Amino acid sequence: MQDDVLVNAIDIARMADVGRAAVSNWRKRFDDFPQPVGGTASSPAFSLSEVEQWLRDHGRYVEVSPLERFWQRLRSSTDDLRLAEVVAEVGAVLLGESAKLDDALAKEAREIGQAEGSTAVFDGICERYVDLHSRRLQATPPAVAKLMTTIASTKGGKVLDPACGIGTILLETHGNQVSGQELNENAARLASVRLRLHGYEAQVEAGDSLRGDAFAGTQFDVVVCNPPFNERGWGYDELTSDPRWEFGLPPRGESELAWVQHCLAHVKPGGLVVIMMPSAAANRRPGRRIRGNLLRAGTLRAIISLFPGAAPASSGSPDLWVLRKPAGVDEPQSDVLMVNAGEDLALAERAWRSYCEKAELPENSRVVRIIDLLDEEVDLTTGHRVVTRGSTSGYLVMSDRLSSVVEELRLPRITATSRRDLAMTILGELARAGVVTIMQGPLKLPEGGELPLLTAKDLLLNREPTGSTSDAPGLVRIEKGDVIASLFLSSGALPRVMTHAGAALGSQLLLFRTDPERLDPYFLAGCLRAEGATGSPHGSTLRRDPRRASLPRLPIEEQRRYGKSFAQLLALEDTARALREISDNLVVAGIAGLLDGSLTPE
Repeated sequence: MQDDVLVNAIDIARMADVGRAAVSNWRKRFDDFPQPVGGTASSPAFSLSEVEQWLRDHGRYVEVSPLERFWQRLRSSTDDLRLAEVVAEVGAVLLGESAKLDDALAKEAREIGQAEGSTAVFDGICERYVDLHSRRLQATPPAVAKLMTTIASTKGGKVLDPACGIGTILLETHGNQVSGQELNENAARLASVRLRLHGYEAQVEAGDSLRGDAFAGTQFDVVVCNPPFNERGWGYDELTSDPRWEFGLPPRGESELAWVQHCLAHVKPGGLVVIMMPSAAANRRPGRRIRGNLLRAGTLRAIISLFPGAAPASSGSPDLWVLRKPAGVDEPQSDVLMVNAGEDLALAERAWRSYCEKAELPENSRVVRIIDLLDEEVDLTTGHRVVTRGSTSGYLVMSDRLSSVVEELRLPRITATSRRDLAMTILGELARAGVVTIMQGPLKLPEGGELPLLTAKDLLLNREPTGSTSDAPGLVRIEKGDVIASLFLSSGALPRVMTHAGAALGSQLLLFRTDPERLDPYFLAGCLRAEGATGSPHGSTLRRDPRRASLPRLPIEEQRRYGKSFAQLLALEDTARALREISDNLVVAGIAGLLDGSLTPE
């Protein structure tokens, strides 16, 4: 088989153990860097053999592992739309089944599987596939999947995941028999292959679980699920009279409550459901009737708040809802466990175990009486209810957080000197000299797709990209070290130096890509921040021409010293915002604690 395949800038950066900005810099600085042989203008592809030779010639080569080389061959053997099919065929080969795979690729897959283990090889390929298509696949973080299955006590049971993706949660169940359904046919096949390679007796079906339930009438010991969030087209009109809605017809905008009842319909009496939910599902007004019915029936047993990113379908902090289908011999339930776990997943597990054993609860968790939740709003937000045992409350937790953040405050070491006049230049001149490249996101991009998209709101909130799009004319890909700013000063978004590569640039955003040997990106971000504070008005919004932004003419070493201080000041600004948010919550928790008796004035 021909050894040469195509790689992109991210692949090259991984091979050379550098950031993508370094690869971009090599392309600019070295005339002998390989020319693109494919791809697009925004994501060019290069010959792997040519890149490897260039890295060797320049003393930058790191040996490419057999698995990495095989993955690159797989990617080059097809387009991204069919890549999942090819990956699944590799899994079939590793299982010893017949597969529609190129003979040379099949032979190499068997050889690598024999050398490194079939399961390990396929896991490695799936990890790379998930990284490449993370926005579309939205795989549950393994640690969260493990928490869900631990709480659900899935080991040895008959388990269902009706929105199983590529099987991430089911892999953690250790169930005797696992079943799943997934809307995407390719993802369903990948899940089936992964589970069987890990030794599971698995049945995975493709299809829409809500509209076309593949397991209708079948009940399981346990159901675990991380469903899609905020799905308007979940089937409200077709499923109005569906018998699964035991606790009420889910409102059109409350698809997650449809998933909750779908899961309950599939669990045996006395069985548990552990389902990921957006935090808004705890207090949205349209869903309060169903929340109330779940509480009155004693079905909702716990709500556990997690950290931002625990559910890839949402940038917020999702909740785990733990539900138990009532059995005929059950005593009526009078309370619900609420836990504000954040990133401490071990706390969530301890709290649930203590609740089940009627033992002392850990801090940041509380048992709340159902009768206290059944008011007009039926608000199940943990932050409004959670207190720790005894005389302490969420107030003390917030107080600790406040102290911790204050301790992290770091001011840059800046000394006062007599004012000096610095020679200035403008960004437009630096752009003409090739020191910086200025790009703007297109006004319109296709919605959906597999490519993560940094939006103007993402920049404003200083968070990871939450949008998605697909390749299109004019698309701009973000590289590590790029400086991103908003077109409109009135947006409140601050310039940011990007620490991750691969996302597309959204509309109303500007990208500044520097030659890091001549212009420090943090120095540039600080100068743009200053420019934003002195922008000139045009009509009802403030808008600046980036080519007219002023920068001092400084040697690169001095730029980096300034850039370090700018970065610290911008980090201080972010910390101050966090302090304001924590202090607001501190006040709410303090007043609530004083009124409910968990705090006493000294």
